[in-house]
Amino acid sequence: MTTDDKVDLSIQLDRELLEEVSHLTSDPSKVIEVALRQWLKGGRQREDELARSLPRNPTIPPKGEWND
Repeated sequence: MTTDDKVDLSIQLDRELLEEVSHLTSDPSKVIEVALRQWLKGGRQREDELARSLPRNPTIPPKGEWND
């Protein structure tokens, strides 16, 4: 996406929230843009995400179902 495709938008944020976002990046608009994209897609992660969620551990079978 080029800068020609972008639209300037003014929003109001809680000061504490902006401080937290500022610790992540010097460009808070990028954090907000990525969060909106994830929210609109139902929380799915993009392919270029650096952090990946770990699969949940499988449940432990009841006693007596182990292969022992």
